[in-house]
Amino acid sequence: MLYIDDTVCKLDDFKSQFRHLFTIYTAPTITEGHRLLALNEIAVVIVNQLMPESTGISFLESVAQTNPRTIRILLTGFLNNNIVADAVTRDIIYKAIAKPWQNDELKYTIKNVLEVYNLRKHNFELVHKLNAANYEIERITKQHS
Repeated sequence: MLYIDDTVCKLDDFKSQFRHLFTIYTAPTITEGHRLLALNEIAVVIVNQLMPESTGISFLESVAQTNPRTIRILLTGFLNNNIVADAVTRDIIYKAIAKPWQNDELKYTIKNVLEVYNLRKHNFELVHKLNAANYEIERITKQHS
């Protein structure tokens, strides 16, 4: 999991709250977030909407293109916002969470999205195996024709 926020104390709080439950990477900038995504398999990205370099939604839009299976969560102080609703509708973000977050709610959300991620990953692997098996069946059928 990757958490991006320009407030270092928020990064520290997040890590201390959740490090015993999940593998956590943190980044104080969007640039560092991109670097960590390029180097690691990240199941879940959580980013603050208001960042100095860019908005969280813009960052998550780029993540949706480069890492489409990564589940994207936005932290924002403005949940009832057309921009956030549009990002959910366009599948840019999986969920928006109000700041300040409630630890139990965030923990529950993260556990749920990790389950979704793992199910999607398993499904992708099964489809890949099925395609390989179908290709092999087709190859054998052609040999015996």
